[in-house]
Amino acid sequence: MENTKQRRPFGFYVCSLAFTFERFAFYSAKWLLAVFIVASVADGGLGLSPADGAKMSANLVAFTYLAPIFGSYVSDRFIGARYLAPLGMALMGAGYIIGSQATSAAMVNLMIILVSIGTGLFKPQTNAITGRLFSNKDQLDSAFSIQYSFVNIGSFIGTTVIGLLTKSQGYSFSFLVCGIMMFIGAVWFIFGWRFLGEAGKKPFKYNEKDTEVKEKQKNEEKKPLTTLEKKRVAAIVLVSFFSVIFWIFWYLAYMPVYYYWGAEGGVPHANWMIGNFEVPTIWFDSLNALMCITLGPVLAKVWARLAKRPQGDLSMFKKTSLGMILLGVSYVVFAAADVLRGENLAPLIWIVAFGILLSLGEMVFSPLGNSFISKFSPPRLLSRMMSVWVLAVFVAGKSYGWLYEFTLNFEFSTVYFVIAAIAIGSGIILWLMDKPLKSLVVEDEKTSEQKL
Repeated sequence: MENTKQRRPFGFYVCSLAFTFERFAFYSAKWLLAVFIVASVADGGLGLSPADGAKMSANLVAFTYLAPIFGSYVSDRFIGARYLAPLGMALMGAGYIIGSQATSAAMVNLMIILVSIGTGLFKPQTNAITGRLFSNKDQLDSAFSIQYSFVNIGSFIGTTVIGLLTKSQGYSFSFLVCGIMMFIGAVWFIFGWRFLGEAGKKPFKYNEKDTEVKEKQKNEEKKPLTTLEKKRVAAIVLVSFFSVIFWIFWYLAYMPVYYYWGAEGGVPHANWMIGNFEVPTIWFDSLNALMCITLGPVLAKVWARLAKRPQGDLSMFKKTSLGMILLGVSYVVFAAADVLRGENLAPLIWIVAFGILLSLGEMVFSPLGNSFISKFSPPRLLSRMMSVWVLAVFVAGKSYGWLYEFTLNFEFSTVYFVIAAIAIGSGIILWLMDKPLKSLVVEDEKTSEQKL
């Protein structure tokens, strides 16, 4: 009797642990950048405004999403992915070390450029190698779910540790730690080359199976899109619009936590003290990582239980609309905290409640994206549709800094109640569009029967 339970190759853990190192540094640096820019020169910062901090932090997020498009082009055509991944980690490490010595906005921008290029060389290549380590493609869903846990573990450890280090050692040392972690990750990945087999040795265009697929795609591209394919492209573009709304508001959430509720922007509006210990604002990021780790298995059980109902599980569109609504509800908590605190500092529990709801919205919304596009995009347009999704996240990442600067012109509770209404309204619209959207991507039974 054949054993259906297959062990994961050790190369999978090489890639997954590399992500742990990389996310440790990235999520720590995202917070460090935001607070370092606005901290006074006397405290080791640049002394710029919260608006400047938000926009430069947004640049880091945005360009680390855009750069993988170009990194993928390099690994597809010129250099094996396994060689690009440690190079990318080294570039990121160099960027963080420059951040540790930064005395001007120009040096910070150089850090952002190096980290973005490094991410572009590391992230898609490591994911691609992971996918090629498994001969049984049925193992991929489980493998990438586990790898996502490694990502969140790196984020949780990094933000928790860096929060403490920054209080005791300052910004420069914390950036230096991020850089050192990336160089350790690069050494680890090079050590792990022996466990990757042939995966990523050559540019992916030399993979025979990939070449066959590309030849078929070239032949397919000569054919016009079917009506169903046109509908699916329209659905992907439409849903990408909702994705922009979600991720703008999701990234925006961190800025007021640092600058309005926390002391990073001047005077805090929340009480971050527990006894004699001041909770670092970066632990809000740690809360998100912890919630992603714990909520993943919980939500998996919820979706599995719903799937057993006669009507089945919620559709992908309903799940994403629910995620949008939860995001809006989290902002209601955000704004209500400011109203109810009066002239006092808001209890920290309000920020914790906001973070939990924000993370829950993210985890419910997260099924949308690569899986949706992979499933419904016409094969000949897969790369372009993936680019549309990446562009949507880039727009969101680039925009939230400007949006935060705009919100500073209004009273806090007013502007965040408005954002809550927009998010909840968008979620309701998406929920009501469930049937029309499903009709765009799923062939009806009569059409399928006619084909038979």
